[in-house]
Amino acid sequence: MARRRRKNGFGKSVGRLLTVLLAVPAVYMAAALAGSLVPLNRGWSEPAQGTTVYMADNGIHADLIMPVEAQGLDWRPLFPAGDLAAADPNARWIAFGSGEQQVYLDTPTWWDLTPRTVWSALTGGKRVMHVEYLSSPSYAVRQIRLRPEEYRRLWAAVRADFALDSAGRPQRIDHPGYGRSDAFYEATGRANAIRTCNAVAARWLSLAGVETSVWPPFVEGLVWRYRKADQST
Repeated sequence: MARRRRKNGFGKSVGRLLTVLLAVPAVYMAAALAGSLVPLNRGWSEPAQGTTVYMADNGIHADLIMPVEAQGLDWRPLFPAGDLAAADPNARWIAFGSGEQQVYLDTPTWWDLTPRTVWSALTGGKRVMHVEYLSSPSYAVRQIRLRPEEYRRLWAAVRADFALDSAGRPQRIDHPGYGRSDAFYEATGRANAIRTCNAVAARWLSLAGVETSVWPPFVEGLVWRYRKADQST
């Protein structure tokens, strides 16, 4: 009888463990849905005139695309041409993304993704920033028009996520990038299942005063709030 009780106790423990393992993803998905629907800066409205920024979406990750120069703010001194292999000197746009270091640097395509990199992204890895100069934001899926003060706050929020050197400049990572017009830089903090690339983009917008989702870990929970981009841009 004692042996049977031990078996039953073991079975109950396994059952509880399986219940917890199944509940965690369910709770995460429910929180992601709620976080994507609940707004921050609810009273914001898009102005009739202003500076337009864009949002790109590859199905998993959102990039924010901003003018290289607008409202008296210029990204070029922070990201000089020498940091990139051969960026278009006439590029008028610059894209910013945030992500976990192993996922960003070691997976130039989704086929390069491994269980190890996924685990690092979920549990907490070093965060990096990706910067790319663009001739056009035509591949963007959404656009947002900002007031001058909103654009300046957005600019400051993005800049604040870079880990700066003693001279106050972003620190480039020794990595070739994905192409000839992009580079990776050190970022502040860490990336994990809570602080995802899309949640970071939402935070940038919230600091600017723009209505956004309170916590959108998935890209679909963020982009739905904004106007479709004019593909003729």
